[in-house]
Amino acid sequence: MEAVLQGKGLLSFPPNPKTRSLLPSHGLKQRILSTNSRNLSGFSLSSNGFQRFQGFVSKTPSFSPKQRVSLICRAEAAAADSDGLSTSGETENPKFLGIEVETLKKIIPLGLMFFCILFNYTILRDTKDVLVVTAKGSSAEIIPFLKTWVNLPMAVGFMLLYTKLANALPRQALFYTVIVPFIAFFGAFGFLLYPLSNYIHPQAFADKLLNALGPRFLGPLAIMRIWSFCLFYVMAELWGSVVVSVLFWGFANQITTVDEAKKFYPLFGLGANVALIFSGRTVKYFSNMRKHLGPGVDGWAISLKAMMSIVVGMGLAICFLYWWVNKFASLPTRSKKKKEKVNMGTMESLKFLASSRYIRDLATLVVAYGISINLVEVTWKSKLKAQFPSPNEYSSFMGDFSTATGIVTFVMMLLSQYIFNKYGWGVAANITPTVLLITGVAFFSLILFGGPIAPMLTQFGLTPLLAAVYVGAMQNIFSKSAKYSLFDPCKEMAYIPLDEDTKVKGKAAIDVVCNPLGKSGGALIQQFMILTFGSLANSTPYLGGVLLVIVLAWLGAARSLDSQFSALRQEEELEKELERSAVKIPVVSQNDGDNGSLSGRSPLNPTTGDSASSSSETSAPTNA
Repeated sequence: MEAVLQGKGLLSFPPNPKTRSLLPSHGLKQRILSTNSRNLSGFSLSSNGFQRFQGFVSKTPSFSPKQRVSLICRAEAAAADSDGLSTSGETENPKFLGIEVETLKKIIPLGLMFFCILFNYTILRDTKDVLVVTAKGSSAEIIPFLKTWVNLPMAVGFMLLYTKLANALPRQALFYTVIVPFIAFFGAFGFLLYPLSNYIHPQAFADKLLNALGPRFLGPLAIMRIWSFCLFYVMAELWGSVVVSVLFWGFANQITTVDEAKKFYPLFGLGANVALIFSGRTVKYFSNMRKHLGPGVDGWAISLKAMMSIVVGMGLAICFLYWWVNKFASLPTRSKKKKEKVNMGTMESLKFLASSRYIRDLATLVVAYGISINLVEVTWKSKLKAQFPSPNEYSSFMGDFSTATGIVTFVMMLLSQYIFNKYGWGVAANITPTVLLITGVAFFSLILFGGPIAPMLTQFGLTPLLAAVYVGAMQNIFSKSAKYSLFDPCKEMAYIPLDEDTKVKGKAAIDVVCNPLGKSGGALIQQFMILTFGSLANSTPYLGGVLLVIVLAWLGAARSLDSQFSALRQEEELEKELERSAVKIPVVSQNDGDNGSLSGRSPLNPTTGDSASSSSETSAPTNA
């Protein structure tokens, strides 16, 4: 009889093998799986998965189960040491609250940077609307023209300049080169451009052109009339797109790993809404400073200086945090290999959009949101100016609006995971257009039919105008919170089940065509209405009709996309099931009776020839 040492139920080793049987140049795996017909001296492989060694003495000492386990553990440890896999010399990284300290050195400054950037963005977003809407000789009708003919060209020009700078400057120098001009401009506007606005704005020349062209050109002429305010409007818009999207997220993606991003990026979203709440309170506080000032003092100028000082201070804090992370945090190394990027022109994007029903429906969602939110927002801001004509009152209301938006979005983000898990993608995708439709209908109804319901509103202490302002604010708050918490995740999830080619090309097509079309589509519709019917107020009934058509098309596309999305998910799950069922895993018997031998034919050598040749031999070692 032969006594053997069993290795994890697969192999049996002789207690004293001949050294010539184990060649040092061959690994164990190569010797077992080798298909070479050459036999090693004193070595054969039987059909039941055990190695059988010949030429040894028949009587050898036996091992108890505990001894076998001990020898196996020592053998595995020795093998690990020989392969350089021993962990005895490794030291665990220090942690705080279960998170590595090196990770915290990156995540905490990133969170503070994001807070400062969005704190500034909320102040700038509220201030830009106050400046261009409440200025003398201007109104909310300026916004569609401003977005199309000033904001869009400057954004394109800035990105072209940014591309040139990115090729010429190092990463850190590029960051400072981009953000410092923003900080300098906002400081100069509060302390230099705004106090001199009465001297640098061509009010008399704009009045002559308006008398000659008529009131329907009030919006385009207002861009020239208050050009410094329009420049502030564009710089505030660029802060949101350049500093938030390009600088911050580009930096965050460079210094974080995928595991860190999965864990901490959602917290950045919640922190963004906390910044929204605090900045809204800040705007309201400084907007109410006018109440404590004496007569004849420009309260809005004082408030503007205070808020721009905060913006400059936050901007310098962003620069300091960026410097600190690059100086003291350990940054991951990235592969130098560049991935091939799909660049699609406008015509190629249009052709690709037209060729796929799935991509067409997804594009409809993106375009419909951009048009719908613009149609309601500009009309609401015109009513807001009528209710709060003073810049301080207008700004104070916008501070409350930003705070409410932050609170509602924070709650919606907490509820979004429950909605996705409980009701699925289809319900989540339909919530945003449904909310926008209901609140939009209520808003335009108050504007169109405010007279008949005025007595009923009076009982609640409201006028039709004030009620329209509040309903419009609710429409913007709930629509934006639904967009951030549900619409954006739904849009990104819709790409997941697509094949790689469609996924890359579809996203490129939507980025090239649909995002700009959605943002400028609403503005173009409003420009056409204003120039056709003379004013934004005269265009209100038609804008309400356009909104209804757009949202109904949005709901139809969401329903169609839901059915296609569900079908693709089912196909994906079916393919995964087939892949799992195709994998055959050998079952190892672990009872004491067969000493861990494989049941049935061994996968190591299943050929019938081997089985026949070894049938006369002992198929299993004798138990001790």
